[in-house]
Amino acid sequence: MSVLVAFSVTPLGVGEGVADLVAEAVRVVRASGLPHRTDAMFTTVEGQTWDEAMAVVRDAVAAVQARAPRTSTVIKVDWREGVTGALDSKVAAIDRLLG
Repeated sequence: MSVLVAFSVTPLGVGEGVADLVAEAVRVVRASGLPHRTDAMFTTVEGQTWDEAMAVVRDAVAAVQARAPRTSTVIKVDWREGVTGALDSKVAAIDRLLG
């Protein structure tokens, strides 16, 4: 099974520069050992179970919340049985189609 969780956590009430706080969330994701990818808008984590993937998201949000008075979190989940390696295979399928 593959559970892809794309999430974004935004610290609020800390001013305009939030990169150092967002880095705390990414640090948690990287330490998890799960496959992941971070881009300008979201970090995507791939777990084998819902609980495994969501625990990383929970801990990443908590790391930001510990340093900000308020956070906003957006989460999108793709939960699919019989699939592994979806983080890379979904992108590879598009790349093959585009040549």
